Amino acid sequence: MSQVKSPLVTRNYRPETRLVHAGTLRSQYGETSESLFLTQGFVYDSAEQCEARFKGEDTGFLYSRFSNPSVAMFEQRMIELEGAQAARATATGMAAVTTAILAPLKAGDHVVAAKALFGSCRYVVEDLLPRYGIQSTLVDGLDLDQWRKAMRPNTRTCFLESPTNPTLEVLDIPAIAEIAHSGGARLVVDNVFATPIWQSPLALGADVVVYSATKHIDGQGRCLGGVILSSEAFINEHIHTFLRQTGPSMSPFNAWVLLKGLETLAVRVKQQTETAALVAESLAGHPKIAKLIYPGRADHPQAALVKKQMRAGSTLVAFEVKGGKAAAFKTLNGLKLSRISNNLGDSKSLVTHPATTTHQRLTPEARAELGISEGFIRFSAGLEHADDLIADLNDALALA
Repeated sequence: MSQVKSPLVTRNYRPETRLVHAGTLRSQYGETSESLFLTQGFVYDSAEQCEARFKGEDTGFLYSRFSNPSVAMFEQRMIELEGAQAARATATGMAAVTTAILAPLKAGDHVVAAKALFGSCRYVVEDLLPRYGIQSTLVDGLDLDQWRKAMRPNTRTCFLESPTNPTLEVLDIPAIAEIAHSGGARLVVDNVFATPIWQSPLALGADVVVYSATKHIDGQGRCLGGVILSSEAFINEHIHTFLRQTGPSMSPFNAWVLLKGLETLAVRVKQQTETAALVAESLAGHPKIAKLIYPGRADHPQAALVKKQMRAGSTLVAFEVKGGKAAAFKTLNGLKLSRISNNLGDSKSLVTHPATTTHQRLTPEARAELGISEGFIRFSAGLEHADDLIADLNDALALA
């Protein structure tokens, strides 16, 4: 790092300030915006310096598959925002999830995970891990007794997301962390739906936090990315070498884009959460909606837990349209502002039909068990005016 200055230490500042300044590395030119270091490799002043870097005796950069100044800035900003000791960025959110789960494990180990997971996460737990001799058990994430009963002497990892995708259930992170630790396991939490603005899993007892930076962190539909945050010991012992040797690295360009996204993360998430709450309020009691779920409402099934472990609700609203798939599709097709997409956390409001998209690979019975009906719709609030979104939704529901 001989060509860049040390990052500003911002741990004592509030999150909004850290999102703008944390981890910035400035070159000798003193640029205001973070520089984009779009390079594959790095050169050395001498053969001795090169040797020292490969031995880990010199802290400079080696190769952008291992580390890169732009990626390092993104990692450091996430470290300071999340309150973690260390982090490693990945090419996608699923690369972060897969690496955080798989890298520390070996054949003969066991994983316990909540059933309510993003479809690709369920694939990793149910299908991928067993191919390598790693057993897995799925439980009802809301039932603490099921977590306890599922633990085995060889259980090494527990995994959950909260709020869940797409049904917005809120799981008791401190209680599940205690169960995991009592059994000698670590707890990995996917915090995408809550964002680091509204929930801090590490402070609640989790050992590892993962994000799809593709969602709120970018928040403007531009690029893919993921990040794993944990202790220095976990990152150094399990994640660093795995990523270095297998190569799911974050692009320096994507890291630079995500740094720009982090600058406005708090502003966007706060506005989107306010909009989601207004949308939920407007849809509550609608004659064509059989069920509405929003973590910020008093009628949410885990409302008390939401107040306990989250600082606010969510940018997402889930609802079930009466009339099944046909009515849901008419609603989706009737929208003019909210666009059909399987992404979320964007500045544009997005809607999806989980039964035929994110969770289509699950059996009908598995979807029914999770509460994903044929009429179920997931709404991700953007930055449009709430009144316009509400009018658009009501017009579309009139077609159902």
